[in-house]
Amino acid sequence: MPTASAPVFRLYLLRHAKAAWTLPGQKDFDRALDDTGFADAEIVADMAADQGLRPDLILCSTAVRCRQTADALLRTMSEDLDIRYIDELYAGGASVYRDIISSQDLAVAALMVVGHNPVIEEILRQVLSEDAALKAVPAGYPPGSLAVIDFDTRPSDGVLPLGTLTAWLDPDNRSR
Repeated sequence: MPTASAPVFRLYLLRHAKAAWTLPGQKDFDRALDDTGFADAEIVADMAADQGLRPDLILCSTAVRCRQTADALLRTMSEDLDIRYIDELYAGGASVYRDIISSQDLAVAALMVVGHNPVIEEILRQVLSEDAALKAVPAGYPPGSLAVIDFDTRPSDGVLPLGTLTAWLDPDNRSR
């Protein structure tokens, strides 16, 4: 029986886990995960590790809640994961995310982006098509969820081609 060939490019889209409400005088940027968020980040990291899902590179928003979500991956998968913190992922729109994703070195075959909604969901809708994304996440992209999308061609010049959802990890509903 032939084995499935590896995708040309794999994109992991991880929405930060559930965060606490902003405290009086606190900046949105500094919001931390709440207790549920910490637990959910660990659950998704464990599920990803159990399925052998490991990116070559993680690009993470510098916001506290994203960094804390990514920390669960580092603890679960390996502290030697290559992770880079990018300010533009905090407030950047879909075009910023597309440019960052498509500008990565060709040696990076599996890229994870840890970011924010609504942009994470918008990118998912762009790379799956509206119908496929609606099937995958009919109620929206839950906090702490991870989509794994495989591509037959690499993103380039700010353009993300259509891909195939190969895994969906949701801390509330486990994986599909």
